[in-house]
Amino acid sequence: MITGLPHRPCPLVLAAPSGTGKTTIAHALVDRFEHFVFSVSATTRPARPGEVDGRDYDFVTRERFRAMIEGDDLVEWAEVHGNLYGTPARNLQAAQARGEHVVLDIDVQGARQIRRRIPDAVLVFIFPPSAQALWTRLTARGTEELDEVRRRIRAGRQELEEAVHFDYIVVNEDLDRAVARVRAIVEAESHRPRRILDFEDELSRLRGEIDRVIRVEDTDDPPPE
Repeated sequence: MITGLPHRPCPLVLAAPSGTGKTTIAHALVDRFEHFVFSVSATTRPARPGEVDGRDYDFVTRERFRAMIEGDDLVEWAEVHGNLYGTPARNLQAAQARGEHVVLDIDVQGARQIRRRIPDAVLVFIFPPSAQALWTRLTARGTEELDEVRRRIRAGRQELEEAVHFDYIVVNEDLDRAVARVRAIVEAESHRPRRILDFEDELSRLRGEIDRVIRVEDTDDPPPE
């Protein structure tokens, strides 16, 4: 009896304008559900208050980051708001080996690169419920000056143009609902035939079982009328 078919985990890309809450969603998936792991990005930006090196980001120098690019150690990288961000290839390789869905919290530039290099990845664009909500979230963080907030808002407007190239759109009006919707997307993706391990072998096995059942039924005497 088939109770579940083993499948390849899918890299999950979350992208959104700054302040939309994609990082919160990414960490919530990892904290609440099994088989999700957060991909810790490398960055040249300074750590914000409360951020921990190796947990939130790998904080590196520009020289170290450039060496990672030259060594092809990054599956994607981009310069965002004057800082460099990138995803180490080892993050995806380790998650794949463990059978876990790796969650990538990246920008739209990085998402485009992931699409080219890892076509099997699932790209989810997180929408803010409104422009006012986006402004409120950015200013409430208290980590940037108003000029920086305005710059991020303008950049977010441009980033919205990329949403059409993503696989799914999720509006983050309520965190719990947004997290549940992203998890449902991954669950559905896990049942695609192309993600099922040894799918042809499973088909062959089931066909063989059906053939044996047919042969047994064909040899039985029909029930009396």
